[in-house]
Amino acid sequence: MKHSIDDVRGHLFAVLERLQDNDNPMDIDRAEAINHSAQTIINTAKVEVDYIRATGAMTQTDFLP
Repeated sequence: MKHSIDDVRGHLFAVLERLQDNDNPMDIDRAEAINHSAQTIINTAKVEVDYIRATGAMTQTDFLP
């Protein structure tokens, strides 16, 4: 199963929509857990980009094409 930064964005926007839903809002603790997990994923992508920049590697990642 492959995931990309676009998938993370999609999930985060879905969380925002659920938080704004007055009839069926998402639990705040769950939203915070999703946000924390997404931030961890984004931070790992930043490390990949920093590595590519530092080494001059001509490569792409599965997460960031």
